[in-house]
Amino acid sequence: MAARRILQLGDPLLRSVSLRVSCEDASPVLRDLADTLAEFRWTHGFGCAISAIQIGAPLRVIFVELDRVRYELINPEFTWRSPELFELWDDCFSFPNLMVRLQRHCAIRLRHEKRNGSIGEIEAAGALAELIQHEMDHLDGVLAVDRAIGRDGFCTREEWLRQYSPA
Repeated sequence: MAARRILQLGDPLLRSVSLRVSCEDASPVLRDLADTLAEFRWTHGFGCAISAIQIGAPLRVIFVELDRVRYELINPEFTWRSPELFELWDDCFSFPNLMVRLQRHCAIRLRHEKRNGSIGEIEAAGALAELIQHEMDHLDGVLAVDRAIGRDGFCTREEWLRQYSPA
């Protein structure tokens, strides 16, 4: 398959609620997501996860690659979210020059289908939990900008790097 164009903030398709998909139909989308993530990393220098809706496929499919581990999530569903929250600056492929201050659950548990049709479960905390929550929001048409904390919850990437990035 191939890298695909990533929908940008303002494209109404990003607000769509994604549909369940068969494992067979998810396979080509997962290949495109992997290629698109690799190209985005090469051109922008960051990125670890992407959802199918971001490449124009309104399907419940997420691809994550974090610390050289790949997660292919088909029809994912939360089974638990910790009551404890943490604040962070979040970014998104659909608005790569904007950072958004928001809250996420500290830990999550998720059930999903695998390409072979079996059921998988993931328990995650930290960066993986944050990435999955971000992508799960995409599947429901929710963007990070919708979760901003207050009117000062936005920052350009350039200013974020100047003020908040570790040296």
